[in-house]
Amino acid sequence: MSTTPNTGWFKSSYSGDPNGNCVEACYTAGQPVNVRDSKRLNEPGGYTVLSFSQAAWSAFTTHTSGR
Repeated sequence: MSTTPNTGWFKSSYSGDPNGNCVEACYTAGQPVNVRDSKRLNEPGGYTVLSFSQAAWSAFTTHTSGR
């Protein structure tokens, strides 16, 4: 994963879109995991961030990675 400079947001290393369109996540120990759509960051009303518990995020990433 690569970090968006100075923000703590991460993009998957599997994100190969040359335009940077992907889902980004931001997490800090003990805090909810926040997720956003990188192509919608400049919308007039701001962008939507979804928040998940660390347990839910871990279950999701484990399931989707096939491990």
